Amino acid sequence: MTDHSHECATPEPDEAGADCSQVIAEVWTLLDGECTAETKAKLRRHLEECPGCLRHYGVEERIKALIARKCSGEKAPRQLFERVRLEISRTTIIRTYE
Repeated sequence: MTDHSHECATPEPDEAGADCSQVIAEVWTLLDGECTAETKAKLRRHLEECPGCLRHYGVEERIKALIARKCSGEKAPRQLFERVRLEISRTTIIRTYE
Protein backbone atom coordinates (compact mmCIF):
# COMPACT_ATOMS: atom_id res chain seq x y z
CA MET A 1 0.00 0.00 0.00
CA THR A 2 1.29 3.43 -0.84
CA ASP A 3 1.11 6.53 1.30
CA HIS A 4 -0.94 8.96 -0.68
CA SER A 5 -2.21 11.18 2.14
CA HIS A 6 -0.71 14.26 0.47
CA GLU A 7 -2.91 13.52 -2.56
CA CYS A 8 -6.00 12.63 -0.59
CA ALA A 9 -9.01 14.89 -0.82
CA THR A 10 -10.66 13.07 2.06
CA PRO A 11 -8.08 12.36 4.79
CA GLU A 12 -10.91 12.23 7.31
CA PRO A 13 -14.04 10.14 6.80
CA ASP A 14 -16.09 11.63 3.96
CA GLU A 15 -19.83 12.28 3.98
CA ALA A 16 -20.50 8.59 3.41
CA GLY A 17 -18.24 7.66 6.34
CA ALA A 18 -15.36 6.24 4.28
CA ASP A 19 -11.75 7.20 4.82
CA CYS A 20 -8.74 6.22 2.75
CA SER A 21 -7.65 3.33 4.94
CA GLN A 22 -11.12 1.77 4.71
CA VAL A 23 -11.27 2.24 0.96
CA ILE A 24 -7.82 0.73 0.40
CA ALA A 25 -8.75 -2.23 2.63
CA GLU A 26 -11.96 -2.79 0.64
CA VAL A 27 -10.54 -2.35 -2.88
CA TRP A 28 -10.42 -6.08 -3.60
CA THR A 29 -13.97 -6.69 -2.38
CA LEU A 30 -15.09 -3.97 -4.79
CA LEU A 31 -13.02 -5.38 -7.67
CA ASP A 32 -14.32 -8.89 -7.01
CA GLY A 33 -17.93 -7.75 -6.63
CA GLU A 34 -18.04 -9.16 -3.11
CA CYS A 35 -19.33 -6.10 -1.26
CA THR A 36 -22.86 -4.98 -0.56
CA ALA A 37 -24.58 -2.42 -2.77
CA GLU A 38 -24.30 0.10 0.08
CA THR A 39 -20.57 -0.47 0.51
CA LYS A 40 -20.04 -0.36 -3.25
CA ALA A 41 -21.79 3.02 -3.47
CA LYS A 42 -19.78 4.38 -0.52
CA LEU A 43 -16.48 3.24 -2.02
CA ARG A 44 -17.34 4.59 -5.47
CA ARG A 45 -18.20 8.02 -4.01
CA HIS A 46 -14.89 8.10 -2.18
CA LEU A 47 -12.96 7.08 -5.30
CA GLU A 48 -14.60 9.91 -7.25
CA GLU A 49 -13.31 12.43 -4.68
CA CYS A 50 -9.86 11.03 -3.86
CA PRO A 51 -7.19 10.88 -6.58
CA GLY A 52 -4.81 8.86 -4.40
CA CYS A 53 -7.33 6.12 -3.70
CA LEU A 54 -8.49 6.15 -7.31
CA ARG A 55 -4.89 5.64 -8.46
CA HIS A 56 -4.46 2.76 -5.98
CA TYR A 57 -7.73 1.23 -7.21
CA GLY A 58 -6.48 1.50 -10.80
CA VAL A 59 -3.23 -0.29 -9.94
CA GLU A 60 -5.10 -3.11 -8.23
CA GLU A 61 -7.52 -3.33 -11.16
CA ARG A 62 -4.60 -3.68 -13.60
CA ILE A 63 -2.97 -6.35 -11.41
CA LYS A 64 -6.20 -8.32 -11.38
CA ALA A 65 -6.58 -8.00 -15.17
CA LEU A 66 -2.95 -9.01 -15.74
CA ILE A 67 -3.29 -12.09 -13.55
CA ALA A 68 -6.54 -13.07 -15.30
CA ARG A 69 -4.99 -12.61 -18.73
CA LYS A 70 -1.75 -14.44 -17.97
CA CYS A 71 -3.49 -17.32 -16.23
CA SER A 72 -5.91 -17.81 -19.15
CA GLY A 73 -8.90 -17.59 -16.86
CA GLU A 74 -7.43 -19.94 -14.29
CA LYS A 75 -7.00 -18.55 -10.82
CA ALA A 76 -3.47 -18.27 -9.49
CA PRO A 77 -2.87 -20.19 -6.28
CA ARG A 78 -3.73 -17.87 -3.39
CA GLN A 79 -0.20 -18.13 -1.96
CA LEU A 80 1.32 -16.97 -5.27
CA PHE A 81 -1.22 -14.18 -5.60
CA GLU A 82 -0.44 -12.87 -2.11
CA ARG A 83 3.32 -13.13 -2.70
CA VAL A 84 3.03 -11.09 -5.92
CA ARG A 85 0.89 -8.44 -4.20
CA LEU A 86 3.39 -8.20 -1.34
CA GLU A 87 6.32 -7.74 -3.75
CA ILE A 88 4.43 -5.08 -5.70
CA SER A 89 3.66 -3.27 -2.44
CA ARG A 90 7.31 -3.41 -1.40
CA THR A 91 8.38 -2.03 -4.78
CA THR A 92 5.83 0.78 -4.53
CA ILE A 93 6.96 1.67 -1.00
CA ILE A 94 10.64 1.65 -2.00
CA ARG A 95 9.95 3.91 -4.96
CA THR A 96 7.96 6.29 -2.76
CA TYR A 97 10.96 6.83 -0.48
CA GLU A 98 13.59 7.16 -3.20
